[in-house]
Amino acid sequence: MRLATTTAVLALCAAGAQAQITGESHSYTIDGTEFEGYVARNSDLEESRGTVLIVHDWDGLTDYERRRADMLAAAGYTAFAIDVYGADTDPQGMEDYQRLSGEMYQDRETFRARLLGAVEEAGSIEGAPAEMVMIGYCFGGAAVLEAARAGAETQGFVSFHGGLGTPEGQTWEAATGPIQFYHGTADPVSGPDALAATLTELQEAGIDHEAQIFGGARHSFTVWGSDDYMLEADTESWDGLLDFLDATF
Repeated sequence: MRLATTTAVLALCAAGAQAQITGESHSYTIDGTEFEGYVARNSDLEESRGTVLIVHDWDGLTDYERRRADMLAAAGYTAFAIDVYGADTDPQGMEDYQRLSGEMYQDRETFRARLLGAVEEAGSIEGAPAEMVMIGYCFGGAAVLEAARAGAETQGFVSFHGGLGTPEGQTWEAATGPIQFYHGTADPVSGPDALAATLTELQEAGIDHEAQIFGGARHSFTVWGSDDYMLEADTESWDGLLDFLDATF
């Protein structure tokens, strides 16, 4: 079994004896708006195993996504934590989180343009393989599904406790899949019924998909330090992600 995600810092330190993990800010522009993401890679590898895009939670790109990117780099991937809100934003609390995420949900065209633009930008990152998977947590998990419905040209999508529910007028026809879900049965934001409805839509659309369900897990079960954190679900979902990446690339 792979090392638990809650010991990520120790894992990275141990890996440092054999690998050089480097992380740096990455500025890019979409439709005239500047964004600031984060790229992590293992500079000791002659070749990356694949590119993984990480979509942040509703509080914007934080150390949480940077840490996950470093963990992926330690596993041999090039990780690109993207910025959906823009470099000029600096959310500081619940009101800002609700406003910024709400703006994306209310303007799906802009939301999609920023997600698809980030996929295109990933192709310009030096040493990043063209084969990509997009992952996301909470708001980022909902963003991953939005990108899938928008026809993002990646090799797979992974949603961790993402917001569910297909907006009116949208379909899964453009999704390339496969799509992987990690979700809790006690999620008060998008519960088991919402997950079942989404899986039914994917089945009817013929999109490859799988879901791993964690009994009793609430919304933010992978977020270190949150009241919802659940060690077993965090560890098993991370292991599942690495298995998914192994099978995809």
